[in-house]
Amino acid sequence: MTDSYVALDVETTGLDPKRDKIIEIGMVKVRSGKIAAQFESFVNPGRPLTERIIELTGIRNEQLSDARDIGEIMPEVLRFIGDDILVGHRILFDYSFIKKAAVNHRYTFEKTGIDTLKLAKTFLPDLESRSLAFLCGHYGIEHNAHRAFADARAASDLYQKLAMLFYQGNETAFTPKRLLYQVKRETPVTIPQKEQLYKLLDRHKLKVDYQVEKLTRNEASRIIAQLLAEYGR
Repeated sequence: MTDSYVALDVETTGLDPKRDKIIEIGMVKVRSGKIAAQFESFVNPGRPLTERIIELTGIRNEQLSDARDIGEIMPEVLRFIGDDILVGHRILFDYSFIKKAAVNHRYTFEKTGIDTLKLAKTFLPDLESRSLAFLCGHYGIEHNAHRAFADARAASDLYQKLAMLFYQGNETAFTPKRLLYQVKRETPVTIPQKEQLYKLLDRHKLKVDYQVEKLTRNEASRIIAQLLAEYGR
């Protein structure tokens, strides 16, 4: 079975990789079934967290204000992952956010992975829940939910537990599968967009909770259109 891999988890501002941002990345590099290295980092999303995300993760805005942008962190993330297989609970979610960030910064990122959620659905159909927290409780795995590194490590431990219990005779289910997520590169906010946006904000005496310099071109277009519709020129 696969006993060398990188377990990955990300915490984000929401569930949509096309609109939301990474706020924390956690990874565990496993070699021959044992932890060989680990990675964890906050990420500045360029926008404040909602109360729901703060409550869910325990991450506060002040913890992110001095964190690095995703563009600064991506080279380290990609070096850490290297050519490894990815393991995670609902791994396509985490992969989609990392791939979007990679593509936006002109990196290629195509991976195969093993999803512990799919394994749990296959081999534990009668459990009342197959969330990572529930499964860790079910198997006595230590887990601090909704923090990236803790979730990555817990997913790794869960994968090994499921493999120990179910791999024999079910090798195909544990074979890494290609992770598929299509994404187009987003371009940064343009100079004319920034100028127009700053003028609108100044003219209408508006205070905003996002960082204009960190917007994408599409995000800036949406915001400008909303401001024009609400306040006019």
